[in-house]
Amino acid sequence: MLAARAARITALDGVHLDLDDDAGFEKACRQAADLGFDGKTLIHPKTIAKANEIFGPSASDVDHARRVIVAHEDARAQGRGVAVLDGLLIENLHVEDARRVVALAEAIEMLERGPRTA
Repeated sequence: MLAARAARITALDGVHLDLDDDAGFEKACRQAADLGFDGKTLIHPKTIAKANEIFGPSASDVDHARRVIVAHEDARAQGRGVAVLDGLLIENLHVEDARRVVALAEAIEMLERGPRTA
């Protein structure tokens, strides 16, 4: 996990092979998310929705991420290197993670919309 983060690459947890074990799949996903994995490799379409539910950012995650980005940009515009949001310090590493969350949410939204037709 640390090597993937340092290299700025996505870390995916391995496949859950028992397609009839929905509870086990969910447990494996939650454990992987708790360990910091970005997602899970999937072998069947029936597992996509649960994996997206667990690994995808919630609406509140995305809202918070956008607030982090704005707070940091406002602080930098005022010549400060850090910002405070809801009583917590916001530094570059928080902004980097916030941008990752927003980008992930936007990518998921684009995929869910499907291809646009003219």
